[in-house]
Amino acid sequence: MTSGTLRTILIVGAAVAAVSVAACKKPADNTADNANTAASDANAAMASANSADNSAMAAGNAAANASATAPMNATNAP
Repeated sequence: MTSGTLRTILIVGAAVAAVSVAACKKPADNTADNANTAASDANAAMASANSADNSAMAAGNAAANASATAPMNATNAP
């Protein structure tokens, strides 16, 4: 082998090693960003749950009002 061939093999090996290290590199730590995103998602879920609860409460009240004012007749007598 000539020195040119050895140099080429060395350069190719270094390039493969650099690509391997870059591919296995741990990504930057985004813990704070992830926590903020999770908190925001939790707040949105809580707002949706509160809205659903309010809607259910309104529906229950409407049903109670409707049944309280329904006339007693042959079709709904006990």
